[in-house]
Amino acid sequence: MEKKMKVLLVNGSPHKNGCTYTALEEISKTLQEEGIETEIFWIGNKAISGCLGCGHCLETNRCIIQDSVNDFLEKVEATDGFIFGTPVHFASGSGMITSFMDRVFYGRRKLFQNKLAATVVSCRRGGASSTFEQINKYFSMNNMPIVTSQYWNMVHGSKPEDVLKDEEGMQTMRTLGNNMTW
Repeated sequence: MEKKMKVLLVNGSPHKNGCTYTALEEISKTLQEEGIETEIFWIGNKAISGCLGCGHCLETNRCIIQDSVNDFLEKVEATDGFIFGTPVHFASGSGMITSFMDRVFYGRRKLFQNKLAATVVSCRRGGASSTFEQINKYFSMNNMPIVTSQYWNMVHGSKPEDVLKDEEGMQTMRTLGNNMTW
């Protein structure tokens, strides 16, 4: 029996069902239509500490800080591709997603290498390009092929209803899903 591909979509927004989720959900639907298993993993809205550089994770494969980072790491081995989504905060990814990704990727190149990855950025108006570049660096530094779309993977809007009206952004999400499938 052939193994079914699995993509984990990470919602780095403090709003579980907000604009970032809306973009990720569109990708998830596209992937599921192609028979790919998906899960949207919300990092939550509780404080996420940055990496302490203690090295505990290098010995145990678990972070010493007990939060959603360890919950996520339990899913990585069985996952073939990742899409990390974040809102734009001051022309960067949210502080939560940045701390989360610093800890997730610290010393784990072998766990992630050759797994597909993509970034999705949600913004009201500006700062999307610098955020897109910021998040993609995690993938390039961990030997992960980066999946693209027909444009930068971004949506625009202040609320989910606005994102749904961003026709180009939503088409970009569907194309990203199709490219991840390929």
